[in-house]
Amino acid sequence: MHDAHGVRLQPASDLTYLHGGYGELPVALEQALEGKAPGESVRLQLEPQDAFGEYDADLLRVEPAERYGEGIAAGMEVEEDERFYTVSEVAAGKVVLDGNHPLAGMALRFFLHIVGVRIAKAEEIRRGVSLPQGE
Repeated sequence: MHDAHGVRLQPASDLTYLHGGYGELPVALEQALEGKAPGESVRLQLEPQDAFGEYDADLLRVEPAERYGEGIAAGMEVEEDERFYTVSEVAAGKVVLDGNHPLAGMALRFFLHIVGVRIAKAEEIRRGVSLPQGE
């Protein structure tokens, strides 16, 4: 995965997912993979609204640091009000929490090569996720 300028955001890796709208991939990415077979490739750029959404400044919160105890640091995640927040800054007795996805507001480029396609197991469909082979 790369940003719109071609800067690699994540190293290439194998990915297994359950196709069919289970939420493991952005909808537009899953649609681009629809009907692809092993050996095929997909190159795709997703705009923020089709990837992880636009950046929403309303999802920033500033809270007193003592609320989170000793050891709170930038990069940590906290869960509040059924939402995960990333601690983006700790300074002057305050903690800045960001409820946006880390890739929100970014256009993303994907260069994908389909290695294999298989029928999902009943357990995978029941759970809504792809499971490692052998489970």
